[in-house]
Amino acid sequence: MKRRTDAPQDRYYMVGLMFFILGLGTLLPWNFFMTASLYFQRRLETNESSNGTEVVRKEYYFNNWMTLLSQLPLLLFTLLNSFLYPRISEAIRIAGSLVFILLLFILTAVLVKVPMEEDCFFSVTMATIWFINSFGAVLQGSLFGLVGMLPQKYSSIFMSGQGLAGTFAAIAMLIAIGSKTDHETAALGYFITPCVGTLLTLFSYLVLPRLGFAQYYLKKSSTYEADTTDELLKESSMVENGKLAGHVNGSAIGNSAKGSSVAEAEPRSDGTKQAFLPLEQVERGQAKASVIEVFKKIWVMAFCVTFVFTVTLSVFPAITVDVKTTSEGENWESYFISVCCFLIFNINDWLGRTITTKIRWPSKESRLFPVLVISRVGFIPLLMFCNVQSRNYLPVLFEHDAAFSVIMVFFSLSSGYFVCLSMSYAPQLVEPKDAETAGALMTFFLALGLSIGAALSFPLRKLI
Repeated sequence: MKRRTDAPQDRYYMVGLMFFILGLGTLLPWNFFMTASLYFQRRLETNESSNGTEVVRKEYYFNNWMTLLSQLPLLLFTLLNSFLYPRISEAIRIAGSLVFILLLFILTAVLVKVPMEEDCFFSVTMATIWFINSFGAVLQGSLFGLVGMLPQKYSSIFMSGQGLAGTFAAIAMLIAIGSKTDHETAALGYFITPCVGTLLTLFSYLVLPRLGFAQYYLKKSSTYEADTTDELLKESSMVENGKLAGHVNGSAIGNSAKGSSVAEAEPRSDGTKQAFLPLEQVERGQAKASVIEVFKKIWVMAFCVTFVFTVTLSVFPAITVDVKTTSEGENWESYFISVCCFLIFNINDWLGRTITTKIRWPSKESRLFPVLVISRVGFIPLLMFCNVQSRNYLPVLFEHDAAFSVIMVFFSLSSGYFVCLSMSYAPQLVEPKDAETAGALMTFFLALGLSIGAALSFPLRKLI
C-alpha cells in the first residue's frame, strides 16, 4: 500500500532559494580571501635595502599559507563534530558562526585603511583566516546536517550554491578592479560585499523555519527519535499482553484506510494475535550500522572525494595564481588572474556540479569512476608547465594564455563534477537509516582531501 504524504508544497520554491543562499554563504569566506590574493600580495611585497644598493624581496608564500590555514580548521572541526554538535544547539552553531564570520569580515575591511608593518599584517591576516574558516567549518557541517533532513534534491541545490560562491567572489573582484578607484578604496568595497552576503545568509537561516515546507521536515526530524522510542515500547507492551485485538480490528483498519501501511494481525500458535507495527515504525526501530560498517560500503566514494580535492588544492590557487600573462597591455594584466584563474575555475566548477542533476556517468558501481578520478592527477604537471613565475627548475611548455585557460576549464569542470557525484553517490550505497553517517564520513574525507592538497602545494610550488 502507498504511504500517505501530507508534506506541504515548497511554494515559489522559497526553501530551495534559501538553501541556495545558505550554500553560497558557507564558502564566501574561503573564496573572498582566495580571490583577493593580489591585494594581500601587494601589501606584503617588501623591498629591504642593504647599504642602499642591494634589494631583497621577502617571500611570505601567502597563497600556500592561506590555503593551508583555511583547510586545517575544516578538518579539525570535522573531527570534533561528534563532541561539539550534541552539546551546542543548532541555532547557536549556525547563527553564532554567521555573526562571528560577519565580525571578522568587518575587521578585514577595516584593516584595509589601517597602515601596518608587513610581518604584523601577515600574522593578523593568517589569524583572521584561521578563525573565519573555523566558524565556517562549524557552519558548513551544521548546514549539511540541516539540508539532510529534507528531500535529496535540496542537497544538490545547497552544493550548487556553494559552487557559485567562487563566481560571486570573482565577479566582485572584477568590479573592484574595474572601478578605476585607488587600491585601498577598491579593496574596501570588495570586503564590504561579503559582509552584505553574510547578512543575507543569516536572514535566510532565520526565515527558513517559518516556511511551511521546511518546518514540516525539520519538525518531523526533531521529534523522530523520541517518538520512535515511546511508540515502540508502548506497542510492544500492548502486543505481548494480548490487548491489541480490538485495536487491530478497529483503529488499525482505520489507519489503513487513511493510507498507513499496517500489516494484518496473524494468529500465533497459542491462539493470540500478533499485530505488526506500521512500516514507518519498523524502519525507525532498526539499529544504525556502525561507522566501520558504513565506511566499508562507501570507501570508494570516500577515496574519490579525497583524491579530487587533493589534486585540486595542490595547484589551485597556490600555483595557478602565479601564472603570468604573455599578452601585452596593462589593463589585461590587471584582469588576467581574476578572469583566467578564478572566474574560469569557479564558473566551470559550478557548472560541473550542476551537470550532475542531469547526467550521472559513470554509475556508482562502475570501476571506471575511480579510474577517471585518479586520471585527474595529470592536471598537476600540466598547470606546473604553464607560465608560472617565478620558477627555478621546470621549463615553460604552455606559455600562451589560451593554453592555460583551456587547461583550467577542464581542470575545474572535472573537479566540480566528480566531487558532486561522489558526495551524492555515497548515501545511496547505504540503507536510508545510515545516510546521515555516510554524509558525516564524506564530509570528513572531503576536508581531508582539502588539507592534503593544501600541504602538497608547498613542495610543488618549490619544485617549479
